[in-house]
Amino acid sequence: MSETPELQPDVPTTRDLESLVGEWLTVPDAAERFGLQLSQVRQLIADREVLAARIGERRVVAIPAKFFDETGPRPELRGTFTVLADGGMDDDAIIEWLHTPDETLPVEGAPIDAMLAGHKTEIRRRAQELAF
Repeated sequence: MSETPELQPDVPTTRDLESLVGEWLTVPDAAERFGLQLSQVRQLIADREVLAARIGERRVVAIPAKFFDETGPRPELRGTFTVLADGGMDDDAIIEWLHTPDETLPVEGAPIDAMLAGHKTEIRRRAQELAF
């Protein structure tokens, strides 16, 4: 009888990440919303203007909706992505960290909510502490 390997408790599954984030935009959804070609949305992902993960049963590439404002990618996120990636986090871990509620933040919610409320410097400082 073979044993099923246990998942590490601090490693989110795709389904956990999917529900943690809540609202996602697939590449076609983002293209339609912002009047872009599919290749332009893929380039935003490649250039790390936004991060994406594979979600759902079909494992489609999707971007957390909060990574966009009404005109496109939020420019304040790119530096935070870089700091966390330089500290060794992969894209899924960065998305998780940004969307995980934290009671110590200056606003209610997760780091992404604090950034959207104008606390970019505080979140970037916390990202640097975490990464290094």
